[in-house]
Amino acid sequence: MREKIVAGNWKMNLDKSQALDLANSNNSVDFNSNKVEVLVFSPAVYFDSLGALALANIRLGAQNFYPAQNGAFTGEISLAHLNDFGIKNVLVGHSERRMLFGENHNFLKQKVDAAIASGLRVFFCCGEPDDIREANKQNEYVERQLRESLLHLSTNELKNVVIAYEPVWAIGTGKTASNEQANTMHRFIRDLIASTHGASSAESIQILYGGSCNAQNAEGLFSESDIDGGLIGGASLKKDDFKSIIQAAQ
Repeated sequence: MREKIVAGNWKMNLDKSQALDLANSNNSVDFNSNKVEVLVFSPAVYFDSLGALALANIRLGAQNFYPAQNGAFTGEISLAHLNDFGIKNVLVGHSERRMLFGENHNFLKQKVDAAIASGLRVFFCCGEPDDIREANKQNEYVERQLRESLLHLSTNELKNVVIAYEPVWAIGTGKTASNEQANTMHRFIRDLIASTHGASSAESIQILYGGSCNAQNAEGLFSESDIDGGLIGGASLKKDDFKSIIQAAQ
């Protein structure tokens, strides 16, 4: 059985006091760490404060970084910076980075390679927008995202990757992906990996659902055969909701 993962993505939210309060609340949640891994991708400005809390069973992750150890890249966060704070998990390919900041397949490949070379675990996001889903071309779209930025990795390197499927059309649009729709895409991704890296890699890789997973739908989603947890956005900012999602993953 693949271990479930619940990862909260705080995005560009919370002030310092709110971040510490939420982290302390998360830290008090009783869960079986042998069954579910819990992470928080916080704003980078809070790494130091959150790290000082010595979070018991909750790991910290970075929402973004530049694929270089250092250099003349004003305003960016380097891999060396992440290492200073003991950060071992990074998001790559989030739909907001793709759409708002123009991160293309080639740049995401650079980020994947740099992170893997630095010993970081990559949470690679993929998923289709509304027009692609309406045209029933979601499989081809997601396959291209994976082939051009991720699946060049070796089988051994792929062991340090978690995939998060984000149906962009179901995030903040009022539309909802059914459990079956989500699981069908997760199965497609797993079959694709089986074709490129073998059945063992496909069955062991964890694939998270990132399409507005919340306290109400988490249990149903997590019961599906190929959904191994969730990348949680808005619900990760609500103490009781995030607690419920963690508990649903056990």
